[in-house]
Amino acid sequence: MKSEQVPRLYRDLAEWYPLLTPVADYAEAADFYWRLLESHCKRAPRTLLDLGSGAGHNAFHLKARLSCTLVDLAPAMLAQSRRLNPECEHAQGDMRSIRLGHSFDGVLVHDAISYMASRADLTRAIVTAFEHTAPGGVALFQPDFVSETFKPGTETGGSDVENRALRYLEWRWRRQPSDETYLTDMVYVLRDASGAVGISHERHVMGLFPRSDWLELIAAAGFDPQVVPFNHSSYGDTGHDVFLGLRPGAVGGE
Repeated sequence: MKSEQVPRLYRDLAEWYPLLTPVADYAEAADFYWRLLESHCKRAPRTLLDLGSGAGHNAFHLKARLSCTLVDLAPAMLAQSRRLNPECEHAQGDMRSIRLGHSFDGVLVHDAISYMASRADLTRAIVTAFEHTAPGGVALFQPDFVSETFKPGTETGGSDVENRALRYLEWRWRRQPSDETYLTDMVYVLRDASGAVGISHERHVMGLFPRSDWLELIAAAGFDPQVVPFNHSSYGDTGHDVFLGLRPGAVGGE
């Protein structure tokens, strides 16, 4: 995805993002990520690289335990994160190509990894994570869906903050059962401080690959791959996968 192809939600609508998914909603997931890092790193994790960090909502809950560096493609989302997490390092860049020149105990690639809509892009993002994971460290990848768990459907939500409000409709679907992408049509209903209401629609194209491909690509990058279930309370009876990349090597270095 080129910077000019970044969805409006992460550009001119970025100020509305905290109403779409409030920061408090990330506490449960962030605690789960911490426990994975703590249990799989060969040393006590102290540093974290968050690739595709968005508005910094995961880092908000993790920064008390970890020194966090946040990378995102969208400057408007980084601006949101800098206001929320002024003590964290931030860098604008593409998860497929950025190189920061140093490594971290953990690398987190949350749902932004779903925007890797081709195997080539997914491979590049996983290699980026490997290049930034210290020996003995761990990378976490959490796509919204893999082929085995995808279900077409709709979701609604949103929230109010002071005198503004947002509601959304998310509609997930696939053109063909064999496609390695799915489409997420998002409709945003935005009410501003004056009470005026506007409606915006956009389409997100997301990658969809089987577990076996994920494990193969993670291994090809140099990691020891694992997959663990993530049964988050908000997902109901639909389990989600978290893929781990354990980087071999002696603990030490940066």
